Amino acid sequence: MAELFVSNDKDILNPNTVTFEEREKQIQEEKKLEQEQLKREKNSPFNSFIQVNKKTYQLEDKLMKESPLAYRIWRFLANNMDSYNAVIVSQEVLTEIFEVSRSTIYRAVKILDEGNYIKIYKSGTSNVYALNDDMVWNSWGTNKKYSKFNANVIISENEQTEEMQKELKDLKVEKHKEVKF
Repeated sequence: MAELFVSNDKDILNPNTVTFEEREKQIQEEKKLEQEQLKREKNSPFNSFIQVNKKTYQLEDKLMKESPLAYRIWRFLANNMDSYNAVIVSQEVLTEIFEVSRSTIYRAVKILDEGNYIKIYKSGTSNVYALNDDMVWNSWGTNKKYSKFNANVIISENEQTEEMQKELKDLKVEKHKEVKF
């Protein structure tokens, strides 16, 4: 991409030069197009859809046979995930929704984690569940590459399992300044 030069006067010998007024007009056009695109996406009937890989049906069938509760939890998470495949919910909330004990929820979630249906990140006492985007995703097909845990959620490395701590070390982690009150 060529550099763009903005100045008071247009240099007719340099095609990469525009005036301030022309650049302002370009910026306004870009904003207008972006707003129109966002409006189309917001009003799209596909906003209530989730996309599923064909192989996911086999994995769903396997999960239904192994643990109907784990399947129900996975479907609940899929139906409530954001466009980055993440949903934050505590196990206490899951016990209320599914009307089972906390240990039953724990075992079902463990099946999902070990089966690679989800990844679990900790945020205080709540879990951040990121669904496997090779199975299901909740965005435009072209946005699938952004579907796994690209959210503004602040988590502590110390709260994570050893396996997750190793994985987080490979991510670009923004260090936050500690503020004492």
